[in-house]
Amino acid sequence: MIEIVFLGTSASAPSIRRGLPAHVVMFEDRRFLVDCGEGTQRQLLKSGLGFRRLETVLLTHAHLDHILGLAGFLSTVMRWEILPRVAIYGRRGTIERVKDLVYRVVLRGARPSIEISFHVIEPGLLFDDEKFSVYAFPVRHRGGDSLGYLFREKPRRPFLVEKAEALGIPPGPERRRLVQGYSITLPDGRVVTPEDVLGPPVEGASLALVGDAGRVDDLVEEVQGVGTLVIEATYLEPDRDLARRHDHITAAEAGWLARAAGVRHLILTHLSRRYREREIRQEAQAFFPHVWVARDFDRYRILKDGHLEVERAEVHEIEEEPDVLAESERAGAGHRGV
Repeated sequence: MIEIVFLGTSASAPSIRRGLPAHVVMFEDRRFLVDCGEGTQRQLLKSGLGFRRLETVLLTHAHLDHILGLAGFLSTVMRWEILPRVAIYGRRGTIERVKDLVYRVVLRGARPSIEISFHVIEPGLLFDDEKFSVYAFPVRHRGGDSLGYLFREKPRRPFLVEKAEALGIPPGPERRRLVQGYSITLPDGRVVTPEDVLGPPVEGASLALVGDAGRVDDLVEEVQGVGTLVIEATYLEPDRDLARRHDHITAAEAGWLARAAGVRHLILTHLSRRYREREIRQEAQAFFPHVWVARDFDRYRILKDGHLEVERAEVHEIEEEPDVLAESERAGAGHRGV
């Protein structure tokens, strides 16, 4: 199972109920902070997640609404030494900008009290062990220095208890060795191999997470067949020209991508204050049926069979909140990022 908790779902600037982009992805005891918009440390506390085990930060790109929260996050974990280390990953331009933020603003010549490391990455495999892998893939968004991330649980062969019992294999270390891929010898001399008690491989859970994107046709192969796709839906089709001007996509395009790539579920985030939540969902559903519009503090659990367990944040008319920034957007201001 892979779990994602949304800490910020707004585009460009925060609104009353939506913070700036930040997500926590979890698999067993691993935690990844993907993007870190302004206010992320407060969102971590409100969500109940806290800072524990958040030693890996994956950045999609260098725009301030996706990185500015690193200043507060790192200041807090260094001040209280909450974490022994933090490793930050991103493309070269992203890492250079974050280094400026950390060394010229946060530290200003002081030595960090914890280990902070920066890792310039390119598309490809980032982390890999016997259970889990993380890949980065390229995303087009104003400058070509953006990344998406694919989290994938590796296929597992289920242990067939009824076969083990028929062969007289007692519960305990013998069964565990078979699951680990080793043959065992029973007291009567019979040799039992993993093939005797393991079923065919079952595909693990998978999650693809895209930050800002200017196009989707080049993402079909990257997210093909994933259990859940998370992607922006900053604009709706009536504002398609504005989306092109600022290199973002519409909810319809996100729905098209989900259908073309054969994903199981679609979660939309990076939402503009100019639209109602139901309008965003309805536009995407014209192309793809299984659509969720993320709210801050939503939790989604992606299971190995592709099913999705959803724990929604407090239900309210989030799309109808009063917001002074919405008026300037309607007057023509876009989601430029910085």
